[in-house]
Parts: sequence; structure tokens; C-alpha cells
Amino acid sequence: MAGIIWFVQIVHYPLFHRVGENESRSYASEHQKRTSWVVGFPMLAEGVTTLWLFFDPVNGRLLPIIGGLILLKVHLSTVFLQVPKHSLLINSHTFDVINALIKTNWIRTIGWSSRSVIALMIIL
Repeated sequence: MAGIIWFVQIVHYPLFHRVGENESRSYASEHQKRTSWVVGFPMLAEGVTTLWLFFDPVNGRLLPIIGGLILLKVHLSTVFLQVPKHSLLINSHTFDVINALIKTNWIRTIGWSSRSVIALMIIL
């Protein structure tokens, strides 16, 4: 998820600014459909492994708990910040919403990046 979210943060979301007002609604709608197919399984696998590591920890529970709390924050950000902004983009093309989407997405970008570091620490 860290790789996907960095691509979205640096490449994909900023490109919303390049979509014309006439095409923006269909572009935003298509973005949601296609992104769901890309992130659905990895997010499910991440959730399962997070729970697995909590109940069957490797070298203690501290890192899995921290990782789980970060994942919770990422999902709360998705539900309460990014999803509503995507819904707004389907209804209207506004640069303010796009900028807010890019800005608030840093929560997920930092979160999933931090989880990658935690995963590496668990492996090592």
C-alpha cells in the first residue's frame, strides 16, 4: 500500500487539476471504480495480516499494536476525509476540493509509509 499511496499522492491526485471541467465528473467516477479494484485485495490482506500479527505476534506485540493503530488512523482518514472529497468531485470540479484531497491524503501516505517501516522492523 505504501507504493500505491505514494503514486497516488505524487502523480495521480495532482493530475485531477489537469482534467477539464466537462470531463471531471466522469473522470472522478471512473477513478473510484478503477482504484477500488487495485486497492481492494491489498487492503484486505493488510487487515488480515494486521490482526494475525496482533493475535500471533513475532517478537512481541508492541510493533503490531502500533502498526494496527496507524492502520486504524489511515482507514478513518479514508472514510471521513478522502471518500467525502471524492464524492464532491463526482458532483463538481473544484480546485479547492482537489487541493484538500491532496493535502489530507498525506495522512494516509505517512501512515502507510510508517507501516512499511514497522513491517521491516518486525521482519528483521
